[in-house]
Amino acid sequence: MEFSEVVRRRRMIRHYSDKPVAPEVAERILASALRAPSAGFSQGWAFLALTDPADRARFWPFVPTRTEQTPTMQDAPLVVVPLAHKAAYLERYAEPDKGWEDRAEARWPAPYWYIDTGMAALLMLLSAIDEGLDACFFGIMPEHLRPFRAEFGVPEAYDPIGGITIGYRADDVPQQSTRVAERRRGADEVIHRGHWGRHH
Repeated sequence: MEFSEVVRRRRMIRHYSDKPVAPEVAERILASALRAPSAGFSQGWAFLALTDPADRARFWPFVPTRTEQTPTMQDAPLVVVPLAHKAAYLERYAEPDKGWEDRAEARWPAPYWYIDTGMAALLMLLSAIDEGLDACFFGIMPEHLRPFRAEFGVPEAYDPIGGITIGYRADDVPQQSTRVAERRRGADEVIHRGHWGRHH
């Protein structure tokens, strides 16, 4: 599939069939996350992949809004939770070639551990489209993070940034609301050329 078509087709799909995803396809999607950029090549991320139905069933209680509003999300055969590892960045930038020996988080202009893990998540979303699948990224609310960690043995040093469902869309996926197209902000509104406020 042409990359432009992958980008055009990407949307958050919340209704899935229970058709399984071939293991080799799931592995290619997961592997694509490892190609994401990371500051200082810190690679401060990890990914909890849930393919076994019993493991996925253990996950869904931690996102009750999703199961209440869009229960067919639970039919997705692959769930991935990307995890950001801040310590990997603080340690990497304390190395001699970077020299931030104090490991001070305040030195960072932005929390790149979240940014880079988000880029890895986007690569999985795009790779799913390229494989003929669909995907959705969604949040895990703060009150559910501690019990989620306990259930899956996730260390405190790793922060879940959300969850991703991947699978084949259901046959009866609702048409995308016309409000989405109406609300999409155009390039002439968000791209500033040479100076803030200059759009042409």
